[in-house]
Amino acid sequence: MGICNVGVRAGGWRELYNEKDMVIDGYFYALGLGIVAATLWQLTHSPALTALPVVLALFFLWFFRDPKRKVPTGPGEIVSPGDGVVTEADWIETAGGTRFRLSIFLSVFDVHVNRSPVAGTVRAVEHRAGSFLNAMKPESVVMNEQTLVVIDAGGYEVSYKQIAGLLARRIVSTVKVGDHVERGQRVGLIKFGSRVDVLMPADAVPRVKTGTRVRGGSTILAVLPQPVGEAEHVVAAVVS
Repeated sequence: MGICNVGVRAGGWRELYNEKDMVIDGYFYALGLGIVAATLWQLTHSPALTALPVVLALFFLWFFRDPKRKVPTGPGEIVSPGDGVVTEADWIETAGGTRFRLSIFLSVFDVHVNRSPVAGTVRAVEHRAGSFLNAMKPESVVMNEQTLVVIDAGGYEVSYKQIAGLLARRIVSTVKVGDHVERGQRVGLIKFGSRVDVLMPADAVPRVKTGTRVRGGSTILAVLPQPVGEAEHVVAAVVS
């Protein structure tokens, strides 16, 4: 989809992070660095000095890529909110009872556009300022800057948490309370290295385990058991 008319459509700036082949930030960074490269060339005519901003511009165009994904449509399927590697997969105790949690680490080389793990209505969006520790550290889930989004999927809740990392300095969330989201819909972005946690019902049957590489919007993280007669029998691997 083109980028030229994005500023005039309904939704304003929120549209910049939805339904594009590239997040618009990539164009901004690349344009700025392109101007720097042109200026350096005019002042120095040095290929070496000019090459650095050119390479950085190409990197930002690549980093802010937003590839299309085929979203699974099966009943009870919970998809990954981001690209990366599963670093934790366990059942934890929360104020609301036992929940199954998956943590996904996004390196600087991963797509950083985030997608909704389920379809439903956004019930809460909570942003909290904090530190910028390495997202691989367990304490980052408590101490780092983060945004928590809770989705009512109809009979159960699934939440995801965008967590800033050592290099990530900005979390973008494009949803607000009351919004309806579809499974796999683009819901925001974390700039540079980061982490995304997903909390789901305790009876969710895992489809991935620690070390699994996942893709936002297309990898099924877990499946919720379906009432007899309402869905096909689900066969899933248990987290080891």
